[in-house]
Amino acid sequence: MAQRGEIQLQLEDGIDRKALTTLRKRFMGINQSRLQRVLQALSPRQYNVLQLIPLLFDVNHPLLPGYVARQTPHGLPGYTPDPQTLLGAQALTRSFSYRRHPAGFTPDIQALYLMGSGGTIAQSDQSDLDIWVCHSPELSAQAIAELASKCQLITDWAATQGSEAHFHLVNPETFSLGYRSNALSIEDCGSTQHYLLLDEFYRTAILIGGRFPLWWLVPASEEKDYPNYTRHLIDRRFIREQESLNLGHMARIPAGEYVGAGLWQLFKGIESPYKSVLKLLLTEVYASEHPAVHCLSLDFKRQVYANRLDLDELDPYVMLYRRIEAYLLKRDERERLELVRRCLYIKADVQLSRRSGSLGWKRSLMEKLVSEWHWDTRQLQQMDNRQLWRVKEVAQERLQLVSELTHSYRFLSQFGRSQKVINQVNRRDLSLLGRRLYAAFERKAGKIELVNPGIAPDLSEPLLTLAQRPGGEDRQAHWSLYRGTLKHQELADHSPLKRSRHLIELLTWAYRNGLVDMATRVAVHPGDSALSEFELGNLLAAIRHNFPLPLPALTEDALSRASQPCQSLLLINAGLDPLPATSQKNLHLISSHTDALGYSGLRDNLILSIDQITLNSWNEILVTRFEGDQACIQALCDYLNKGHEYQRLPELNVACFCRNRSTAIAERVEHLFRDATRELLCDPPARFLLQVQNSYQVLERKGSQIDITQIADRERLGRYLGNNRADYSPLTLDRYALQGQDLALVLQQAQPGRIQVFYRLLPQRQAEVTVLDELGSVWNHRQSYRDERTLLLPLLRFLHSVRLRKQVNLSLESSLREEPIQLAAILPASEGRTLRLEQQALPAQGVEADYYAVQAIAEPDEGQRLQVSIFCDQREFSELEHGTRLYSEVAQHILKKRRSDEDYPCYITDLDLSAIDPAGSMQTVQYLRYRQQLEDSLNAAVQSLRA
Repeated sequence: MAQRGEIQLQLEDGIDRKALTTLRKRFMGINQSRLQRVLQALSPRQYNVLQLIPLLFDVNHPLLPGYVARQTPHGLPGYTPDPQTLLGAQALTRSFSYRRHPAGFTPDIQALYLMGSGGTIAQSDQSDLDIWVCHSPELSAQAIAELASKCQLITDWAATQGSEAHFHLVNPETFSLGYRSNALSIEDCGSTQHYLLLDEFYRTAILIGGRFPLWWLVPASEEKDYPNYTRHLIDRRFIREQESLNLGHMARIPAGEYVGAGLWQLFKGIESPYKSVLKLLLTEVYASEHPAVHCLSLDFKRQVYANRLDLDELDPYVMLYRRIEAYLLKRDERERLELVRRCLYIKADVQLSRRSGSLGWKRSLMEKLVSEWHWDTRQLQQMDNRQLWRVKEVAQERLQLVSELTHSYRFLSQFGRSQKVINQVNRRDLSLLGRRLYAAFERKAGKIELVNPGIAPDLSEPLLTLAQRPGGEDRQAHWSLYRGTLKHQELADHSPLKRSRHLIELLTWAYRNGLVDMATRVAVHPGDSALSEFELGNLLAAIRHNFPLPLPALTEDALSRASQPCQSLLLINAGLDPLPATSQKNLHLISSHTDALGYSGLRDNLILSIDQITLNSWNEILVTRFEGDQACIQALCDYLNKGHEYQRLPELNVACFCRNRSTAIAERVEHLFRDATRELLCDPPARFLLQVQNSYQVLERKGSQIDITQIADRERLGRYLGNNRADYSPLTLDRYALQGQDLALVLQQAQPGRIQVFYRLLPQRQAEVTVLDELGSVWNHRQSYRDERTLLLPLLRFLHSVRLRKQVNLSLESSLREEPIQLAAILPASEGRTLRLEQQALPAQGVEADYYAVQAIAEPDEGQRLQVSIFCDQREFSELEHGTRLYSEVAQHILKKRRSDEDYPCYITDLDLSAIDPAGSMQTVQYLRYRQQLEDSLNAAVQSLRA
């Protein structure tokens, strides 16, 4: 067989030893040429690192990098360092002198291979050294651990030389059976894709020391009979077993590997899409051909056997491109093909529009490809200026990259299900990856879109213009961001980089995408807003401080759970002035009302808008805007609802930079959120009363949501507080609610199960009496009085009677545990003293003291109208006897019993409602309301008789 002809090796025809030698020389020739291409691309220090690596694994010298211990595995078969390598070693330590291994020495390292883009068109200055260290299967666990330490020490030393090196320990015996222990990571695909990894190894690996791959000598047609063929080569001594390395065959690729490989590439592609698109498409090509896959490594081997040894056409990335190109042309998917071409061009990094910076062979090869693609000079310049791409170019490119990644995800999912190869492990991986893609690229309301996932190195702009644009008949008012510094009259002639209805959403987008950095200067055209350059600078500084970039790495643990808010920044009144009139006149209001929700005597609400920026556990940044009089309440409820839903509250920061009272406003909101959180998310939760201007809001947790009860004024608040309740719920007041009012002091005293009476004596023989009942409901009444005794005793007697009636339905033990009624006087604020309470003892003679008893019994008739009977000192007055004159008769009777003509009210001292409430479940305030109705009718009759 001619040496330069096509070689065919068949067992049945006999194997030609010369043909085997020729094949080996061909592969070694390609190997050496690729290695030379690698070395040409390295800097002198990196060159020295790669030259020394085989020596560092061959010897175990204590003064050379990588030394661990005397018995650390070393030795590389067939390796002899050249003089240049020895000079490099002696430059590290003068005492080093190379000695050959003694006879009988068995090397522990079988081979070293450089994997990946090295020596290909894709090699760049940033390419690392990815090296497989194939070691003896006989090494003990301790020896392997020491070898791993040696690798790490060499990695550390290489880093000091400006070279990034990664070493992977490979046991050829277990690897050939498909076993690997490496975990899936950004640098390692783990054990999920053995054959695809082996395919990449066979077409890209460069032998830098030790045994050559036995796979070289097995024809592609014999791949399915690989074990028998290789055993024949060794048993018949066509080759020496000690010279070759058996890592296995490429006869078939299991369908499940395409899913695993695609998942790994998609995982990498979210951060660096250009690097992954090529491999993702190759996976798609392979999967579409399954099970009759013609993998690239076998194509490479066929080319060598056929003596087609053009190094450029055998370039692994060129072969990869050719296969993808054929696939996409067959499917007539031209846009995808153009994206693949751009990815390859960016990967090659040759910049053909310039005349410097890349190796001659790479340039020539890339020029050949670009000529085939019919790219013109303008397109080359566009690609070569990628570092100058601005947000518009990047956003356009992002659309195609995201589309490709999404397509790959759907393809993998469909393929895996159709082949029934999605097991529990990669089903989980698919779900996690779907979430990762959703978090990175899915659009939704309020989410800040990331337009630059590894497309351009820098989008920062030195000069920007921010302008508020007025609304019109066909559009809303909005904010726009422009490149450069523009005058107001120039804005209409330029297209903005981004428009947004709200200022903070636009600023957050500019920051998240790197358009604005510390050096960016922004010109402002505020329009109708109150935005100043000072406020703008502070807003950007607050965003930058709270959400430093880059964001923390998104973990699998975070993706395994639903996204939840981690950090929130509230920006208040962005671009708004809460007191525009005072700003225009350069005035400052002087008032004791300093609450931002009820400022000055006009009770102005100074919180006009809140923009909430939230970073969640999936690294999504969302902006939500609340505006109007309810902005603060809505933002508060949103914050609390999310905190309750996710069982954790995001870290909260509040900032305000508006023209008037910015610090006070921010502090007010911060205190409000913390106070409300403490009360409403505790267990059991309290109700929270908040005053906004002259109205009131009661926040209450009902299930998983915060319910808001809006109360228009003070009168309606009284009615709300007097409502019946199913059970006791504490009511906590915001620190500014009902400030200086009796009611605030009273409500703070509420205790479950206790009845409390408060009274304040007013001028002109008037008094205000308030009762807090056992469930915290409030009854309040203003009335005239003769003295404190006649004011309080009838009420205390009535409350005592109500308790006795309700105790009938309780067990004896429960009734004995009831707390006694408490009595307190409200004393007005005086010089140096605030409004306060003074506890009062119950009358010494007790509520059973001698007094005129008036008892009422109410029961419903057939029409559910109450029929009332009143007993005055055991004498009965009923509607059956007196009809509509009932109250006049009772009033006349009471007045006759009085010793003087002094005018003071009549009181009901006992009320039986057992016909209405047989279970005794009515609250005390309900009894008091019925009593009030009866007393009002009775006292109206008294006044009629006195008239």
